[in-house]
Amino acid sequence: MDFGAIFGQFDFAALLPFIAVGFAAQLVDGALGMAFGVITNTMLVGVLGVPPALASQRVHLVECFTTATSGISHLLHGNIDKKLFFSLLIPGMIGGILGAYLLSSLDAGVVKPFVLLYLSAIGIWLLVRGLLYPPKLREAKLIAPLGLVGGFLDAAGGGGWGPVVTSNLLIQGADPRKVVGTVNLVEFFLTVTVSIAFILHIGVADLAGATLGLLIGGVMAAPIGAWAAKRIPVKPMLILVGVVLTATSAFGIYKAWF
Repeated sequence: MDFGAIFGQFDFAALLPFIAVGFAAQLVDGALGMAFGVITNTMLVGVLGVPPALASQRVHLVECFTTATSGISHLLHGNIDKKLFFSLLIPGMIGGILGAYLLSSLDAGVVKPFVLLYLSAIGIWLLVRGLLYPPKLREAKLIAPLGLVGGFLDAAGGGGWGPVVTSNLLIQGADPRKVVGTVNLVEFFLTVTVSIAFILHIGVADLAGATLGLLIGGVMAAPIGAWAAKRIPVKPMLILVGVVLTATSAFGIYKAWF
């Protein structure tokens, strides 16, 4: 096999922006346990101008690898709540399929501003959560509906499963260690389901291009993110991420509408 001929077809300079996005997103995700999809999709749609459905597909294809690694790790460390897992799994997958179908069926120019509005809301949500951190704990009650909504928004918005589901369960009072581990494991099945749904609707999009760049950046940042998780306080990180997401999405909305 002529590997030189294969890799010679890639424009690595063109991959650099996507490598940078993947690196930054995984760095934050490794430190917080959430936000890879939201950050990556915000940068792709709002800054690099990628169509929302294509951006969401790329993000979910990359997350198939990152969530598999994370989910297996949490499983081995006993961080999985079986009841919570099965309560989130099916609703999350159904929501993901519906979200992918909706996003794939709409015109990119029409849906882009609304996706960015959603991402701005997630940014504001993380900012408020950071300012009010730590939250008051209560008993978790809404699980299956949360999984359905989280899966739908994750696919339709290109990210948000972690910020929506993890944050909500933590605020409701569930065990943080079990929540992070279980939500990460469910996310693997969600991302595989959403990726298949996107492939069936819009085909396999540029697997050796932007998607490869995101994957390279994410893998490079993974060890640093794990290191940062032990040293960076959650409160300032949440505030910083919320500000960055909100500002980036607002810039994208301005470009799309004005």
